[in-house]
Formats: sequence, C-alpha cells, structure tokens
Amino acid sequence: MTDSSSTAAATGEKHQTNHQDPDAKRHKPEPQADEKDTDTNDNNANIKEEPSNVLEKGIFYLFVRGRVDTEELEKVDDIARTFILLRPIGKDAKLGEGPLENSGTTRLLALPKKILPVSGRDRFMAFVEKSGPSYDELKTGFLDSEEYETRTAGKRHTPAATPVGEGVYAITTTGRESHLAYIRTLPEDPDSVQSELGFKDQGSFVLSTKNPKQDGPARAQLPEKPDFPDDILDEFRTLRWLPTKPEHLNYVNAQVLLIGESSGIDKAVEPEKKEQEKGKAEPIEVLTSLEEEDLGRMRQLPGGESDSIFADLRARAKDYPKLQTTF
Repeated sequence: MTDSSSTAAATGEKHQTNHQDPDAKRHKPEPQADEKDTDTNDNNANIKEEPSNVLEKGIFYLFVRGRVDTEELEKVDDIARTFILLRPIGKDAKLGEGPLENSGTTRLLALPKKILPVSGRDRFMAFVEKSGPSYDELKTGFLDSEEYETRTAGKRHTPAATPVGEGVYAITTTGRESHLAYIRTLPEDPDSVQSELGFKDQGSFVLSTKNPKQDGPARAQLPEKPDFPDDILDEFRTLRWLPTKPEHLNYVNAQVLLIGESSGIDKAVEPEKKEQEKGKAEPIEVLTSLEEEDLGRMRQLPGGESDSIFADLRARAKDYPKLQTTF
C-alpha cells in the first residue's frame, strides 16, 4: 500500500498558483481607512449564520494498523483494524494556518470491518476507543508500534498506525436520522488504497447509537459499556437505537452503527426550508468552506502529505519511518 515517491512533487505542482508581478504589488495603492472599514463591513454582512441542523463540524482522519508482524500493507487483508479520528472545531471557528490546537473532544473510533460503508447494504458497527485523548496519549497509546513476547511464537511486533487520508466532516440531522458527511482533502491524488477502504472524494453514512441496556449478539458485545449519563440513557427509553448526537461520541465504548449511503452526501447536507427562508447557510456551504480552509492550512505544513498529517497531530513523522511513503 505504498505510492511512488513522485507524489509530493506532483502535489507541489498541483498547488502552484499564478502570483502578481512584484512591482505591480508594490505600487498597488493602499485603500484609505474608510475603504478598509467598508470592506470589513461588507465581508461581515456576507457571512451567513450556520444552519441548526449542522450539529458538529471538524477534521476527519483515516488511519489503518497492519496485522501483527505485517509492515508493508498491500491489501485490505493485511489490515488489522481501521480507525477514524474526529477533531471537532467550534461552530463559528475558522481553520487558520498550521496545526490545530488541542481539542478536548477528539474521538478515536475503531472500525472492526476495516472499510467505510459505501452503500445501504453496508451496515458496520464501530465503537469509541478513546475520547478526548491528549497528543501524548495518541502517540503512545495509538500511533506507536509495540513489541511483546508470547510463549509460543516468541517476540511479536504490532506495527505503527498508518494515515491514509484526511478530510473535513459535518454531523447533520434530519430530525429522524443523523448523518456524517465528509469531503476528502488528502491525499489529493488518491490511489487504490483509498478506493479499497471506501474513502471517496466525498461520502456520507447514517449514524445510530446503540442503547447499552439492550443486549445484542455476543460477538458484537464489548467487555464494558459506555458510561452514559442519565440524560442520555433517558433518551433511549426502550429504543434499541437513537440517531447519533455528537455528545454520544464523548464516551468510550459507545457503539455506533454506520450505514452507507450510495447517493453520496446529498441527503446528509439537504437544507431545511425554514433555514433557507431565514437566509442561513446550507450544510453543503459549511462543508465546502471548511474543505477550502483545510486545504489551504495543510499546504502550509512541512513535508509531504503523510508528514503534514503528523505535523497536524503534533507528532513527529520521523518517529514513524514507514509512514513516509504512505501517500
């Protein structure tokens, strides 16, 4: 699952832009103070309020971890588990340049099926493995490789986590369902790796949270249940599932059903009529605006696309040499 070393060069060529002549820039007249104020006021006037059916937005990372003693990942069967890392940002926040600040609401979701659902026939269970981890916890408890001894096979090696992409996401609600819609931002020139994992240019899936008081198949049970507070438990009543709310994902061992949507993100970002009448932004506008901000931000980070993801997580890519050729 490695790419050629020309990816970084190709990416760099792709992002070259036409710059103004330096002299023209130098002699460009500065606007007067009142002109600046007018421009600022105009920009503020054009900013639309975010719609209420966007419950959360943020950055979406996709990682995989190889099977024990498997360093080179060439096919999905070589993967032990796939992970989604969600890093929410504030409702009115904008993505600036450089790495994101630490977020106390970062969640790590494990996908035992190893691929993302892409159609309504795909119904995959995921669970929250970590909630609110610090950078050190992510590094030592998730990203790092591990070696251990067994009585029968001797020393075994669990490989480090490998990033296979990044994007922006929004959790939206239709009232009856919750959706997670995403737009991929890295890699910008994907290959078969992303395709095999179901990580498309853009996609979405329905999210439903399992009632921890309702038993299910033994093979789908976790050793411990999520420590949901009473207000969340009360919402379930006798229901087996609830449309996922962002706060459900703040609890380790929360189980979430992901159902693919072959129609793409259309249903997930469908605007509400009453919101349109109020002149609020549509969910797709929120998502595409976030995509543009994230692309610009990631281009400011050092190294290739794999390095940039680790710079964003404030981890050192050189600690993970196998990741240098991921994209």
